[in-house]
Amino acid sequence: MTTAEEMTANHPSLELSERQTGLSFQRTRMSADRTLMSVMRTALSLISFGFTIFQFFKHLQESKVLETTRPAARNFGGTLVLLGVAMLAVGIIYHLLFMRGLRSERNALNAAGLVYAESTFPASLTLIVAVLLLLVGVLAMASIAFRSGPFL
Repeated sequence: MTTAEEMTANHPSLELSERQTGLSFQRTRMSADRTLMSVMRTALSLISFGFTIFQFFKHLQESKVLETTRPAARNFGGTLVLLGVAMLAVGIIYHLLFMRGLRSERNALNAAGLVYAESTFPASLTLIVAVLLLLVGVLAMASIAFRSGPFL
């Protein structure tokens, strides 16, 4: 019986196929990162727009342009921030689950000798930035809810 390496040595077309499969995993990983970046972009827009609405109406109230408090504006701004934070949290969870599935699929193909070489999946810079953005969003949400914090 021959091993996977002996089969690859005897059949160059198998080696090319293994390399292509390995590269497919890398392309899929990069695609998942791009999807997370799209979620981050949308979440950042929601968070910043919601916080800006809140700050705008707060400034109008402090400058006595508005005499009464506008809870609808505060609630709308807070809702946008909350929506952005929730969207980002779901995007991060989806990304982590997808990457875990991709990693297990690659390990299974590697054990079967169908993927060329070892490839580790290091921590994604996109994921790290997404988690930091999530923390900033939570701080912005807390600032709106408690009317104090680092952003007010």
